Formats: sequence, structure tokens, C-alpha cells
Amino acid sequence: MENRYNKALLLCLDRQRSDEDPDILADELALLLANLNIKVVGRIDQKRISPDPATFLGKGKVLEARELINLLGVNIVVCNDSLLSTQLHNLRSLLGVEVWDRPFVIMKIFESRAHSAEAKLQVELAMCKYEIPLLKGLGKQMSQTGGGIGTRGPGETEFERHRRKLERKVVSLQRKLEQVRKRRCNSRKRRKRSNISTVAIVGYTNSGKSTLLRALSHDDEIYCADKLFATLDPKVRRVKLPGGKHVLFADTVGFIRKLPVELVAAFRATLEEVNEANLLLVVIDPLDKDPLESLTVVEETLKQIGAASIPRIIVVNKIDMIEKDQLQSLLERLSLPSGFEAVPVSVLKNINISTLLKRIESSLSRIDSDVKLFTDTYKLA
Repeated sequence: MENRYNKALLLCLDRQRSDEDPDILADELALLLANLNIKVVGRIDQKRISPDPATFLGKGKVLEARELINLLGVNIVVCNDSLLSTQLHNLRSLLGVEVWDRPFVIMKIFESRAHSAEAKLQVELAMCKYEIPLLKGLGKQMSQTGGGIGTRGPGETEFERHRRKLERKVVSLQRKLEQVRKRRCNSRKRRKRSNISTVAIVGYTNSGKSTLLRALSHDDEIYCADKLFATLDPKVRRVKLPGGKHVLFADTVGFIRKLPVELVAAFRATLEEVNEANLLLVVIDPLDKDPLESLTVVEETLKQIGAASIPRIIVVNKIDMIEKDQLQSLLERLSLPSGFEAVPVSVLKNINISTLLKRIESSLSRIDSDVKLFTDTYKLA
């Protein structure tokens, strides 16, 4: 990624009456920007019930931001929330530098991590869907009228032409991704005919999902890195359980706070691997500032994609990096529904991996029994 921007100022809204921790959100945003080689050099906070409809933060805070931009040599301002087109346009005009919001930062990281043709299509679709509502904030150039070949007459504005271009692109990308979705669907149907169970590994980004899949499958070619959204493409590997049965394990894209809805929609084909799984492994990183809140984000995302009712095992990873009393406290604070369980492991140190495989085998056996009982009961009825 070309380093046009390297010094960022954060504008952070502390929403009163909200359970969100503004410090966690700000720290996470700084980490996201660091993954784009952008350093946060300043931060402005404001407590408000809701954003200012014109400038996100109040005008006094915006003036304070303008002073800091000149003082610190800032070349990009990043808001820790979503911006409306009016807010984006007004902030760019008032501050005189580039302005991004949190969803755009996340999409820029996805864009930098997309290597396969499928991932690039998904990110491009998300970018297009994100851009369409913001076109009105691009300034006067979008209000100029013009005519010519291929336009709808002299009364058409640049905004209308660009919007139609984006909408055509969205349709084209959706058509291509539908073909990807059909191929994945056919692949899952073949798995079901083979009577092979699937276990999907999900969790917050950088919690150790890919590292876990590499350890379980003994495939050293699986790419792992200590960075956010290291991989976007789902990886499926065959793993032999202690009893001899083979199961497919699928690693999927990581979740994060305020994951843009455009990305969730664009990665529908990928996330369907989660929906169709027999069992979920939800990986937790106890080194997170608030691992339980991160777990809540994962659970909310699973609900959003329709996977809330799938049985799961909570995998507390990286236990070699915390004290025993910290681990015990975390396990006690985990509020798990009936039938759920937590397994502490260290993937890198190979601690409790065999125990995890036994728990997976036991859970899948119980799920298979429940399905058979339901099927036999249905037939009798």
C-alpha cells in the first residue's frame, strides 16, 4: 500500500448510554491503522448522546482538531464510527485533510489482505456498496451537469452518472459471487453425501484461528501471522479425530467490533461455511483488553449471519501467556448456555490440543445422536 498517509488524528465519540468502551474502540482503531502503516499521533474525544449531524463531533472539537492537524503534521483524520455523507464532506472541507471512518479503515485492511480472485471480488463489492450512499458528500464536482454519448441527457449530474456506474458494477460483482456461492454450495452437498461432519473455527480477528487449524491438521503451509485479518479466504482441512473418524475443519474470516455490514454481505459465500457447520469452535484470546466483550461481538456476528443456534465449544487460546488465577477468573466469568463448554488450550505450546479433539469428537457424536433421534421421531410421526 502506498504510504500517502502516515500521521493520523482520531476523532472519538463517547456515546453516553452506550455499553461500548471508547478506549477499547480507540486502541483497536489505532491497531487497525498500524496495519496500514499509519501512526496515530493524536486523539480528540467528546461525550455526546449522538453524533453531531453536520460534523460528527461538535464544532468546537472540530476547530480543536484543525489546530492539532497543523501542530502535529497530521495528514489524515479518522473517525471511530460511521460517517454520513454530509459529515464526511463537511469534515474534509473544514479540516483540509483526508477523512476516513472506521468501516472504511476495516475495508482498506481487507483490500490489502485480499489475494485470491474471490476475496478481491468480495472486497470490491463491499467498497462499491459503501461508496454509493457517500457520493453526495463528494462536493460540488458531483453536482455538475453534462451531456454526451452514453449519458441520459444534459440534465444528468456527475453524481447520477457515477451512481449508475457503481450500481452496474454491484450487479456484475454480485452475479460473479453468486457463481462462487453455487460452487461452494455444491461442494458442501458432496460433503454431506459423504457423511463428513464439518467444524467451523470462528472468533475475533487475530485470536489464533489459523494457527489452531494448522496445529490440528499438521499442515505447515497454512499462513499464520500476528496481524489483523491475516487471511480472508476460508481454508478447509481434513482432520482425524482420536476415535479414527475424519472431520473437515474450516477456518473463516475473523470478526471485529463494528464490522461493516457491507463486508458481511459481500462475504456471504464465505460465511456460509459457518452456517452449514455441525459444530463451531469459538476461539477467545485472553490477552484482549476485554475478552468477554470480544466474545459478545462474535456471538452477535454469528446471530447476524444466522448461525446462533449451532452447537459450539469455546476455545480459550494462549493460556501459556497468562497466570493460572487469571485463566480461572476468565473461565468463571464465562456465562455459557446449557450444553456449551470451554476448553483452555495453547496452540503454540501444544497444551490441551488432544483434550480439545476428544471434546470435539464427543460433541459431534452427541449431535449425530440428536439428529438421528429427531429423524426417527419424524419418520414415526
